[in-house]
Amino acid sequence: MLALAVTCMAVLALMTGSYQLSPGQVGSALTGGETGLVHDIVVEWRLPRVAAAIVFGAALGASGAVFQSLLRNPLADPGIIGFSQGSYTGALIVILVIGGSYWQLVGGALLGGMATAIVVYVLAWRRGVQGFRLIIVGIGVSAMLGSINTWLILKADLEVAMAAAVWGAGSLNGVSWTQVIIGGASIAILLLLAATLSQPMRQMELGDDAAASQGVRIPPARLALIVVGVALTATVTAASGPIAFISLVAPQIARRLARTAGITLAPAAFVGALLCLVADYIAQHIAPTSLPVGIITVMLGGGYLGWLLFTEARKRL
Repeated sequence: MLALAVTCMAVLALMTGSYQLSPGQVGSALTGGETGLVHDIVVEWRLPRVAAAIVFGAALGASGAVFQSLLRNPLADPGIIGFSQGSYTGALIVILVIGGSYWQLVGGALLGGMATAIVVYVLAWRRGVQGFRLIIVGIGVSAMLGSINTWLILKADLEVAMAAAVWGAGSLNGVSWTQVIIGGASIAILLLLAATLSQPMRQMELGDDAAASQGVRIPPARLALIVVGVALTATVTAASGPIAFISLVAPQIARRLARTAGITLAPAAFVGALLCLVADYIAQHIAPTSLPVGIITVMLGGGYLGWLLFTEARKRL
């Protein structure tokens, strides 16, 4: 059902725009039956953005599922605990200082995310890592990195700073097939790795002692999950900037829709793809000019975060 919802939303996005198309025209263009203007609109102009929303949304949903399962906390989002900000900082340094290629941008985002993960993990260590303490430390590190990112943009040349600021809002405007193919291939590999780690991930939800008694090697499994989760976030950040709150919202919606006892990867990935598609559709059509998708996800995700914080606080009283 989630896959069907994603497909329907994708067709709607391909149909809608200043040049309206019918479902038949969209299907014909995708199967090679259309040439000329209709083919260019569907395949060259709209499809890269729709494909990017699906692939990047799935990556963010799966990344959120990894961290929420690993830390056993619904607030465990790569954006909230600083990993997305770290990836943004690494990518921003590449853009403003080096002015490198897309692969250098990916490398900078990955290194920034991994360095942030290490710092947060070390600062949160007190004879082990407790999920809520790691989240609090991550929020502080994220705030510090946000200040660094603002300082980097203020010190840059005006044109470069404006481009970096727009990209930093999380935008699919102008996404190309190159970014979709390279990012999609990287994300596909990372999702396969996450799938192979899903069994020990679910076992660790029972606690480290229970997982170890079932034969799970806790330190390498936790390290592998963190690396995969950060890499998923960093790949999306390098291509489109940090798209906030999808990693936070998607796993919890997926758990309720799938009615599973814990967080599962596949439903979270599908819900992430659907949320990113819907948010980008709203971003394109809510205003006369196309907005960054990150603006819409922040608006929708902020209300969800407030509700989640309220319910978590009530549980602890």
